[in-house]
Amino acid sequence: MEEEQHPALYLSKVERRYRQGDGLLEILRGADFALWPGELVALVAPSGTGKSTLLHVAGLLERPDGGEVYVGGLPTAQMDDAGRTRLRREEIGFVYQFHHLLPEFSALENVVMPQLIGGLPKEEARERAKQLLGFLGLGERLSHRPGELSGGEQQRVAIARAVANAPRLLMADEPTGNLDPQTAGHVFATLTAIVRASGLSALVATHNLDLAARMDRRVTIRDGLVVPLA
Repeated sequence: MEEEQHPALYLSKVERRYRQGDGLLEILRGADFALWPGELVALVAPSGTGKSTLLHVAGLLERPDGGEVYVGGLPTAQMDDAGRTRLRREEIGFVYQFHHLLPEFSALENVVMPQLIGGLPKEEARERAKQLLGFLGLGERLSHRPGELSGGEQQRVAIARAVANAPRLLMADEPTGNLDPQTAGHVFATLTAIVRASGLSALVATHNLDLAARMDRRVTIRDGLVVPLA
């Protein structure tokens, strides 16, 4: 099968459970989900239903207890830790509600760092970081540290950092949840622009129904399954 026919991400019969006291708490119960190249999908579900668990399993931060997670058609459930770490570093970017930028480094340095870890030469990494931050409207803020940036600017730096290594997938967990509505709209527009420009695929957990309605489609978690949200 040609690569472009594969979903960028495919979850097949995924199970995830946690021990709770003397019993087991089942979060995912044979969940199926496909995310196609270039697609922007909203994951909307009440707290406690498994949004973060789904993102962690899909992003290879947690192993499923059953089923399979395919990234670009590649099965990952039986990979060793080193293989999963390498695939996660090369193919998956993460954005969280809180930006988690390194406070002692500038915006530019925060975006350069994951590229250096990925093996890119320093000057090439700096040039790519400048281009990304410029695309996201932060060309005049390259030397500013996170404490000198607004909340929306910090989150845009976090988005640039997440896509710096040109991943296949972007996992975003409430990326606008800590922002006021106007700033949230600007950050979401930034996120959408980078997804469309780069052709990556994004799964975005959000409580913001207005933003969810602007994505390509919406899914939720019900009874441990991923289902369409009407």
